[in-house]
Amino acid sequence: MTYSIRQLAAGSYDVLLDGRLIASVVLEVDRSTVTREWLVDLLNETAPDKCPAPFTSQQNAFDTQAAALEWLGI
Repeated sequence: MTYSIRQLAAGSYDVLLDGRLIASVVLEVDRSTVTREWLVDLLNETAPDKCPAPFTSQQNAFDTQAAALEWLGI
């Protein structure tokens, strides 16, 4: 399995698994423009035991973009 990303806008990316869109990586910012965290979300609701590795839940949060990409193996 090979993950890649495609940038949509600043702080927003599609996550592709073997060329197929399966998730997003988004920078969460609060109303005062303070960066909160990077979220990696599966697009389709998936049971935890059916999620592609390394996913174990629908949404995963990271402190930095680098940490999110490293988790995906990118």
